[in-house]
Amino acid sequence: MKRMQIAFRTDASIDIGTGHVMRCLTLADALRERGAESLFICRLHNGHLMKLIAARGYTAVALPKLPVAGIKACAVPPHAYWLGTDWARDAQETRQAIGAVDCLVVDHYGLDCRWEEGLHPACRYLMVIDDLADRPHHCDLLLDQSLGRTRGDYDGLLGDHAITLFGPNYALLRPEFSELRAESLARRVQPKLEHLLVTMGGVDKENVTGSVLDALDDGTLPPNLRITVVMGPHAPWIDQVRIRAAAMRHPTRVLVGTSDMARLMAESDLAIGAAGSTSWERCCMGLPSFVLVLADNQHTVAEALQGSGAVVALQKPSQVVRHLEERLVSGTVGQFLLDLSNAAASVTDGEGVTRIADRMVCEYA
Repeated sequence: MKRMQIAFRTDASIDIGTGHVMRCLTLADALRERGAESLFICRLHNGHLMKLIAARGYTAVALPKLPVAGIKACAVPPHAYWLGTDWARDAQETRQAIGAVDCLVVDHYGLDCRWEEGLHPACRYLMVIDDLADRPHHCDLLLDQSLGRTRGDYDGLLGDHAITLFGPNYALLRPEFSELRAESLARRVQPKLEHLLVTMGGVDKENVTGSVLDALDDGTLPPNLRITVVMGPHAPWIDQVRIRAAAMRHPTRVLVGTSDMARLMAESDLAIGAAGSTSWERCCMGLPSFVLVLADNQHTVAEALQGSGAVVALQKPSQVVRHLEERLVSGTVGQFLLDLSNAAASVTDGEGVTRIADRMVCEYA
């Protein structure tokens, strides 16, 4: 029996971050378990993840990084500059790289219906992963894992034939999150505040992590508190954060490129994190969280999660500490953590990748 052939067009960089590639790898892993073969096409931006993709056992085709002078200015779609070239050239290079496949998965804010129409003849069906609903698509299947997303958000942006999968129950989380979910939720029945997790995304190019540590060190926190900081291997401020961590009043360790995030979340009592894709991981684990918005496209996620009671969304690290200090002084920190945990756990069960991979194989294999 012929194996299903999948191609992923996605990128990572200092500007883009790592989340798009990481969730595509999660989907590729699930599809591999179901007999599919996957190919990744990525441009060589600063901060690309080609070595990681290869280490996970996938073929990765590198599209060349172009000199700035060779990039055409383009304002459509809003994130077009993330592409590093114009859509037509990217489409031509991608078409050459994939030949013909059963499915092409596109996870890139810089691409829209023009690119998708050009690539559709190269595949049996085309899937788009999006979170923004800010540009038209020409696809057979669209996944948007945003909380509260509806078909109406894509009015005028999708063809009538497109199948849509909406909401965090389709979030592309690695299997270990759902596997450790019950254990994580069980330990939160009697909340405590002994282990704080700080995770500001895979890149954190503005060193918000350092600002968070400054604020924590200036605050009045439980004396037995320990802190774990997680950073991506391409984060530009790793050395500075390690120096700051060593000077903290509370024991603080810095982990870089960890592969055990689910276990870390399960063993943490509170998180301070970015309002990016790790939000769904924290929700799956019922991990109480303060979130900070690090990019314009994170505002919607933060607002929706705060509206559901799953997080407290704040603008500055200093606000996080003040909010926590108030709860500690009033003696309400335990109930505060429990309420956040229960609301977060109701957002997603972490089984999204299983649902999507099963559907793809059932309908399109």
